[in-house]
Amino acid sequence: MARDAEAPHHETAVYTHGHHESVLRSHTWRTARNSAAYLLDHLKPHMRVLDIGCGPGTITADLAALVPQGHVTGVDASAEVLEKAAAEAAGRGLENTDFAVADVHALDYPDDTFCVVHAHQVLQHVGDPVRALAEMRRVTKPGGLVAVRDADYAAMAWYPSSPGMDDWRDLYERVARANGGEPDAGRRLKSWALAAGFTGITSTSSTWCYATDEERDWWSGLWADRTLASAYAERATGGGQATRAELTAVSQAWREWGRQPDAWFSALHGEILCRV
Repeated sequence: MARDAEAPHHETAVYTHGHHESVLRSHTWRTARNSAAYLLDHLKPHMRVLDIGCGPGTITADLAALVPQGHVTGVDASAEVLEKAAAEAAGRGLENTDFAVADVHALDYPDDTFCVVHAHQVLQHVGDPVRALAEMRRVTKPGGLVAVRDADYAAMAWYPSSPGMDDWRDLYERVARANGGEPDAGRRLKSWALAAGFTGITSTSSTWCYATDEERDWWSGLWADRTLASAYAERATGGGQATRAELTAVSQAWREWGRQPDAWFSALHGEILCRV
């Protein structure tokens, strides 16, 4: 399944969130345990792992600690965030990692290179998720695993109800799709994997849940900030999906929701483990 050297890159999607502090606040909370639990039992100490869309590297470093005789390569489209990932690994004293800029649609690795290819919250942002999965399959050794987890915005649930939060989801989905992505990727992962040629697919789901005072304050605060200050905000206004006043109203709705003592939020994720 060698890559066609003449095939064009498919960077037709724009990363909706960017790397504002309010975004990295969320990304650096992520661990292998809370974001890749479905994969962990399959890891062996000697494995070579590719972590696609590694961001600031907290999951990457966790994976590296779980394959002490192996190696983890973290790749991302952003060179800037890779500096944070390398610093994260170095700060933990991990010597079995390296990092590189990459396009998931055209990975610069030979066929059959990795034991495991992992991607967390990546396919919702790419222009051609089926091609991306085919590339992941190509660089995975026979018998290896491709592991993918993505959120599903339409399936997210919260209480109490809030018209402003409803506006947030509607706006987010419109902005993400205008950028070439698919915010309800979680439910589509199995379909995309079948289209990419996988046969041995295990499909599961899991959630993040924010219910304590601390969790609600953190989750509502980062979305309130992200709505006004991140690349997402710029793309919403620049693309004509929202005015600044509408973004301000959504941000305020997040803060108001977060102040409710009975507030609860669950974020559903689809997961696939594909045996190559």
